[in-house]
Amino acid sequence: MAEWIQQNLWAIWLIAAGGLAVSEMLTLDLTLLMLAGGALAGAATALVLPGLIWVQVIVALVVAVALLGVLRPELVKRLHRGPGYRSSVDNLLGSTGFATREITAAGGEVKIAGESWSARSYDGDPIAAGVEVEVFEIDGVTVVVYPRHKPLGS
Repeated sequence: MAEWIQQNLWAIWLIAAGGLAVSEMLTLDLTLLMLAGGALAGAATALVLPGLIWVQVIVALVVAVALLGVLRPELVKRLHRGPGYRSSVDNLLGSTGFATREITAAGGEVKIAGESWSARSYDGDPIAAGVEVEVFEIDGVTVVVYPRHKPLGS
């Protein structure tokens, strides 16, 4: 049995690579995909050097670390620069919420989608607590809002 496993270790490496690649679909952060690349390198090494398990493990680790350190950061950068990409903070633009405290040009607080955010009024006019607001822009960790039922020009 041990001899069979040693001769067919490439299949175990391939199963691990496939499992990691499929699991990547749940996370979408490209980490498990890079580990799957390391497992594929381990499988290739197992085909060439079937008896040297320690070499297979070292090759898999080196390839996985290289992919994580070199390829993944570049892929993430390209993905974030792609057309149509919006971060979760950018998705707040146009969202509605309610003022939980009075909002002035200096500060205040709103609740948007169940989360509390520090806020300020876009035109400096105070907004009373309880008023429905819409996010106009994002300035760092502060959302700039205006009353939803008040035209922007007035």
